[in-house]
Amino acid sequence: MIAVQGGAQVDAARILAAWAQACRPMAEEDLDEVDAIERQIYSFPWTRGNFADSLRSGYDAWVVRDELRLLGYCVSMVALDEAHLLNISIAPPAQGHGLGRRLLTWVEQRAVANRARSLLLEVRPSNAVAKGLYERAGYQRIGLRRGYYPAARGREDAIVMRKVLLDDSVPGAVHGG
Repeated sequence: MIAVQGGAQVDAARILAAWAQACRPMAEEDLDEVDAIERQIYSFPWTRGNFADSLRSGYDAWVVRDELRLLGYCVSMVALDEAHLLNISIAPPAQGHGLGRRLLTWVEQRAVANRARSLLLEVRPSNAVAKGLYERAGYQRIGLRRGYYPAARGREDAIVMRKVLLDDSVPGAVHGG
């Protein structure tokens, strides 16, 4: 599970094993690296300002780092008893080694800690890798938002997915993770 990023190796297994040290709250000083990765992986990226606004709004925002660089990040929010995953991204050379799945699990754990009973997200129908990740993690399609995302030719729909994190039908039951 070693990938090369920018001439340096990314030891994903070590990052996963030392998650508590690798994952920390996103801060203003992370935003230039977050913005650079965002622009690298998306045709229609969030702006640096979107991330800064998320921090100012108190959203649950986290980064994953090794000693040298940013490897991934996520932003979510909780409203009442429901969390909403707004952004989750892994730098391209670190993709495919389990960091995205671990970061998604982290978001779920944080949502439960913030008393969310479920987690919602949107995903582009064209993003087969992300859809597969979410489906394997137990997310189910619950709707479609027409014309949600900007696209090269107009707009692209968003598949709305949901995962139940706390099950009311079974006292104390926690799903996923």
